[in-house]
Amino acid sequence: MVAPTDATVEPSVSAWSPLRTAVYRSLWLALLAANIGTWMQTVGAQWLLVHQANASTLVALVQTASLLPMLLLALPAGALADTFDRRHLLISVQLFLVVVAAALTLLTAAGRMPPALLLTLTFAFGVGQALTLPAWAAVIPELVPREQLRAASALGSISVNVARAVGPATAGVLIAKVGVAPVFGLNAVAFLIYAFALFRWRPGDARAVEVPERFTAALRAGGRYVRHSPTVRRLLRRALVFVIPASALWALLPLVASRRLGLDSSGYGLLLAALGVGAIAGGLLLPWIRTRITANQFLLVAGILYGATLTVVASVRSVPVVLIALLPAGVAWVTVLANVNAEIQLFLPGWVRARGLAVYQVVQGGGQAVGALIWGLVADVGGLVAAFGVAAALMLVGAVTSQIWPLPDLRGVTKDPAAYRPPLTLALQPDPRVGPVLVTVTYTVRPEREAEFLDAMEHVRGSRQRTGAMRWGLFRAGEAPDQFAEVYLVPSWDEHLRQHGGRLTEADEQAEYRARELAEGAPAVQHLLPAAAEWTAAEVGGQES
Repeated sequence: MVAPTDATVEPSVSAWSPLRTAVYRSLWLALLAANIGTWMQTVGAQWLLVHQANASTLVALVQTASLLPMLLLALPAGALADTFDRRHLLISVQLFLVVVAAALTLLTAAGRMPPALLLTLTFAFGVGQALTLPAWAAVIPELVPREQLRAASALGSISVNVARAVGPATAGVLIAKVGVAPVFGLNAVAFLIYAFALFRWRPGDARAVEVPERFTAALRAGGRYVRHSPTVRRLLRRALVFVIPASALWALLPLVASRRLGLDSSGYGLLLAALGVGAIAGGLLLPWIRTRITANQFLLVAGILYGATLTVVASVRSVPVVLIALLPAGVAWVTVLANVNAEIQLFLPGWVRARGLAVYQVVQGGGQAVGALIWGLVADVGGLVAAFGVAAALMLVGAVTSQIWPLPDLRGVTKDPAAYRPPLTLALQPDPRVGPVLVTVTYTVRPEREAEFLDAMEHVRGSRQRTGAMRWGLFRAGEAPDQFAEVYLVPSWDEHLRQHGGRLTEADEQAEYRARELAEGAPAVQHLLPAAAEWTAAEVGGQES
């Protein structure tokens, strides 16, 4: 288990250092083009609907159709990315997006794009993006060294915010001069470029999965890992504590622009640009900041800055002052979320990385969606000033909690697979689908070592549950008080074989080694399977739990 602590500051890593890696640089530039194309496509879709009946509802539905697939499909997308070859999955999805963008282009040029079809194709585009994000996030640790991972995460945020600034402006100019169809066409070209960059990438140590996990089993395994990992849960809570009050600014800024500052749509765009500039600056400053203050001091400062921005936006009617105040909010937004995202990437082992990152994306996106709804209701009841005041107070409280429930210290933590167990064979070999499997491990422990042993077994429990156990228990033999029986239930024989394979890490090895070190001799292991299962003869081999 990783203990939470206020870690020391880290060695300096340049914000641009990941771009020195050729493969990361080419993929990052291709992804930037795809992000710009996505924003152009969104503006084009909205522009096609502005003259329709019920235009306000239809324009809002463009965002809904784009974002809904992320909430619905992030977890299945993570399971797919952990089950199949991520490079092949990414290439296939990008080609699907090229087809969707091409259909948008051709049908729009032909004048055959009714609102229902436009929203359907926009939803399909969102499906492709939902499938892309977990796989891409899980690939990043394979592209850059571990010490550059936070900088790479910040560069990802910079890409999004550069696209947010460039895409809509470019789309607006093109729509005015040549219409919407060419905008959709450029989006197709952008994703074709991304697919080509992925095709050219040849991973040197590509992750091979001889027998992919079954989809539903992979989903359940990912959920078990997150549920039984205190470190991941703490990181998710830190993201949620920040996102919910921070979402007030994104949700209510259009109302601030129109009602309090008297701005039109171009003025609102200027406010968004200030946030975007701050976000880009935050991505560039993140590596520099982390060399000067600790991660938890950093969370405190970012929360105070964002809370101050919320207060200024609620109390000031001067456009220049609000614009200046939005800059540090953009910095805080990107630096906090990029930092938490990188911490999760650093901690998650490879076999479950995409699923864990998908949970993070659901927490971040769901927190924004729920927060937006909450702050909209509060503003309707109490007004904009009250909504921003409550959000600022919650942000400051959340910032203080970073000192009470700090981020875990992940320095020195490695999640590389640890193949420390021999291959598992039984006298009768079951079909991999047979289950559930009940594993018992019997230890003999001297009385003077009992307290240490019980403490060590708590770490073993976490290891078993993260890597596949549905149930776990430690029992004492009434007939022999020095004997302890560890009992845990695994869904299938295939799942237990995966526990012996790529799921175990050095931390799991250390936990198990410590428990066995406190016992007398080697523990006795039994694997109990359903009596009605079909068997094939096999030579008796070594048995390890």
